[in-house]
Amino acid sequence: MDEKKRNNSWQSLLKAYVHYLKLERGLAENSVINYEMDIIKFVQFLGEEESYLHPVNITKNEINEFVYQLSSFLAPSTQARIISGLKSFFNYLLLEGFIEKVPTDLLEVPKLGVKLPEVLSLEEVELMLNALDVSTNEGYRNKVIIELLFACGLRVSELVNLRISDLFFEDGFIRIIGKGKKHRFVPIDLETMNNITTYISSIRTQVSIKKEDVDIIFLNRRGGRLTRAMIFTIVKNLSKKVEIQKNISPHSFRHSFATSLLENGADIRMIQIMLGHESILTTEIYTHISREKLKVVVDKYHPRSQKRINND
Repeated sequence: MDEKKRNNSWQSLLKAYVHYLKLERGLAENSVINYEMDIIKFVQFLGEEESYLHPVNITKNEINEFVYQLSSFLAPSTQARIISGLKSFFNYLLLEGFIEKVPTDLLEVPKLGVKLPEVLSLEEVELMLNALDVSTNEGYRNKVIIELLFACGLRVSELVNLRISDLFFEDGFIRIIGKGKKHRFVPIDLETMNNITTYISSIRTQVSIKKEDVDIIFLNRRGGRLTRAMIFTIVKNLSKKVEIQKNISPHSFRHSFATSLLENGADIRMIQIMLGHESILTTEIYTHISREKLKVVVDKYHPRSQKRINND
């Protein structure tokens, strides 16, 4: 083993890998954390063997044993994500010259079926909005949050980090800083713009704003930015209150935004841009949703439908 390989342990290589993910690949903080945790799980699996199984000495045997253990208690989607993390790490080692062969080359990712996300109808969104007590500061803030999620298809992380300086209302757009710190501009309707303006001028000003969050739009009662967990809690409690029988999360509004656009004739590439998807393949899941809905319509209303004949 040459000097470069010998002087790099798991810890130092992992630190360099995280640095590479942040600076060179420009991944979001949550993605970097997930990738790092995947490698830590593998190191923990190695246990006492870690002392003599240096990163450059890992073979497909250790990888296969680790993956086999994962398959006994993790869902295929979680397995796939961890395998992806391992592949990324060892490809990095190859790129930097620490290894000469990638031990994950022949590693197969579990096959995943297309999981159709839960989608809210316009009526369900209105039901949730009407259930909020907008006479309170918190209720009005939550109303604006729900409206914005549905109006612009934001990710939760994009919502909690949205800044006043990202509002370009004179042009009818908001600027979103998405995954990998990539910027995109999304159109916003007049009513949502007016409600955001009211919240900023009449409600947000009533709290003592923390210095680091002076430009952040949505604040808690202590003047700090809302957490992702808080947005999940708001949505979960609201859907429970109005008795929506679906597994609803903040992401459901993003799915509903995209599905509504597609069903009303929007071009899928325009939807891709507004969602900030790097690949059109990610956006195409919404075409599956649309096809499922079309099938339900045919089954219910077409005179030759067997399901309709049986029901009659």
